[in-house]
Amino acid sequence: MKRLTVTLTMTIIALTGVTQVNEKFQVQTYSHGGFQLPYRILYPKHFDTTKRYPLILFLHGAGERGSDNVKQLTHGASLFAADSVMEKYPAVVIFPQCPAESYWANVDVETLPDGKRSFNFQARGKPTPPMAAVMELLDSLVKLSYVDVNRVYIGGLSMGGMGTFELLARRPKMFAAAFPICGGGNPKNVKRYAQRVKLWVFHGESDDVVPLYHSQRMVDAIKKDKGDVRFSVYPGVGHNSWENAFAEPELLPWLFGVSKK
Repeated sequence: MKRLTVTLTMTIIALTGVTQVNEKFQVQTYSHGGFQLPYRILYPKHFDTTKRYPLILFLHGAGERGSDNVKQLTHGASLFAADSVMEKYPAVVIFPQCPAESYWANVDVETLPDGKRSFNFQARGKPTPPMAAVMELLDSLVKLSYVDVNRVYIGGLSMGGMGTFELLARRPKMFAAAFPICGGGNPKNVKRYAQRVKLWVFHGESDDVVPLYHSQRMVDAIKKDKGDVRFSVYPGVGHNSWENAFAEPELLPWLFGVSKK
């Protein structure tokens, strides 16, 4: 009975923590050409519109797609919503949600006979509807007086890591830094942003969902184009390398230390 009580108590604490994090992010919806993009936004403590703040966009993975405007906060939201982080690194943080069955990136996904998936990233082409909406949302946000246009950052995991690489190519002048996690992209697009954006790329060595190869070839291309990139590969770690990335003690100091000026 004692063990059951402890387990229930820990579950309640965990659920309470999730609720508190979610409540810090305001519920919003952005309309773009008839497309409705749900998103959540976190404002700094003691938010002052006369000051300027960094803007962070985070793109979730395939498992958090939907329309509930909640699931996209599953991974990463607690990092930016932690009281200590909000005190030390005040920022405006955006978590949009991609619809089910859609993707951030313009990628063809094929399920192979062994159940694994292959990814064919397009070098050109129109953005997906959710990506187009995200770009329009960003364009509107960077015009606000309280956004520091020299400190706009982007990150994402898995499907969101793929979206991160693509959005860098579509808006190469917008971002100062990016942190794609277990993602991938088309190396032909790298030359558009390699020398403009600082990157820290993360991947699990044993990832069998999005193989390490997809990040490796992007990093190689960025280095070839003389870009500033860090690459963290976690031995024995599978697809959930975001847990390792979010635990990196230098991630936030590095991110918030980057400015275009």
